[in-house]
Amino acid sequence: MIALTIEQLARIVSGRPILSADDTLDTVVSGTVDTDSRNIGPGDVFVAKPGETTDGHLFVPGAAHAGAALALVEHEVDAAVSQVVVDDVVTAIAELAKHVVGTVRTRGDLRIAGITGSNGKTTTKNLLARILEGEGPTVAPRASFNNEVGAPLTMLRVTDDTRFLVSEFGASAPGEIARLAGLVEPDLGIVLMVGMAHAGGFGGIEATFHAKSELVRALRTGGVAVLNVDDPRVAAMAPIAEEIGASVRWFGRGERADVRAVDVEVSASGTAASLLVDGEERTLRLRVLGEHHVMNALAALTAALSFGVDLDAAIARLEAVELAERWRMQPLGSDRVRIINDAYNASPDSMAAALRTLAQITAPTERMVAVLGAMSELGEYAGEEHDRVGLLAVRLGIQRIVVVGDDARRLFLAAVGEGSWDGEAVFFPTADDAFTYLETELRDGDRVLVKSSNSAGLRLLGDRLGEAFA
Repeated sequence: MIALTIEQLARIVSGRPILSADDTLDTVVSGTVDTDSRNIGPGDVFVAKPGETTDGHLFVPGAAHAGAALALVEHEVDAAVSQVVVDDVVTAIAELAKHVVGTVRTRGDLRIAGITGSNGKTTTKNLLARILEGEGPTVAPRASFNNEVGAPLTMLRVTDDTRFLVSEFGASAPGEIARLAGLVEPDLGIVLMVGMAHAGGFGGIEATFHAKSELVRALRTGGVAVLNVDDPRVAAMAPIAEEIGASVRWFGRGERADVRAVDVEVSASGTAASLLVDGEERTLRLRVLGEHHVMNALAALTAALSFGVDLDAAIARLEAVELAERWRMQPLGSDRVRIINDAYNASPDSMAAALRTLAQITAPTERMVAVLGAMSELGEYAGEEHDRVGLLAVRLGIQRIVVVGDDARRLFLAAVGEGSWDGEAVFFPTADDAFTYLETELRDGDRVLVKSSNSAGLRLLGDRLGEAFA
């Protein structure tokens, strides 16, 4: 965070300062801002956020002991640290983030990119950040810090030296992206796709479209909307960009794309594609597994070029990325039994993409095994979407379908109903049960996909399998 006095910070967040014995209103704070007391070090700012299972105010003394310079609280806490008392700490960090980013922007050449979409946000964020880091100091979210808390905390890592801020915007309800993106008014906004992820919370696919389009509406005048030409709903956001005075850059596999991929080839070692970039031909060789990640790479490349990054330098940096993020198409195990742990998140689109990747990278002499759990936040669409995944798994010829958890039972029943009845599809209520089965079932030459939403917890099962067959 940029340097602020306690008095300045309190004024920004409309708070009441309470000073420790060693501080004055002119005491300067400039450390990291975080809601996790375990991450707090000397000079940092601890945000005491109330939660569903615990209350951050309980950890203020621990943060003080770790060297925190200030605590942002909703009520005074008996601890040896200066505090600023506010009505709502989540609102306060949003206001603080808005001030910090706005201040840095007026001082220098800070450029801001926002990313949203039903799938691929975190991978695209990581790819774009990797490209931009070669141009100058870049701030991007850790993991999937993309909600009302995570997005402002990322913004608050901006300093006077920061040249690029990459913000990832997720949403569980309409209006959330508008609020978060409105804090920084991005120079550039990437919309990856409009799919069924979180459709239950939004109330359907059209409501999801309107929610994702909030990022385009939040762009600065003269900004750039980087849009997926292959997704009709994303493409329909172009008039919104034009309405607010933003230009449009297209990415995808369609002929209209400014940055286009053709002749995509998927293998167990990565994905290759021929690129057409504003008429220039290039080759891209991604180490990241999965054909669907080509689209994420195209989006990141289009954004980077819009920021003036050299084409060949951008491609070289993309090709150096070995893993998009832990638990996202992460190769584990060994050449004998290869585990692909992709269980950090799941939607109907990403589930289908992962299953197709499994089919593409498995040789005829090898066996495909899919370990699948529930997809969350689908609301009334959950049943039919789990049915579709079960049907697809069978139609792709996956020889062993291991379904885990009661919330995914429809997937298992759909697979059985489609024709997987002779032991090809099996069901286990818990990840421990599935691990016991897989420990003895897996054999040399197996290629194993582990895929579910985060809430299903299969990412840890994927890690266990990776260790067991390393």
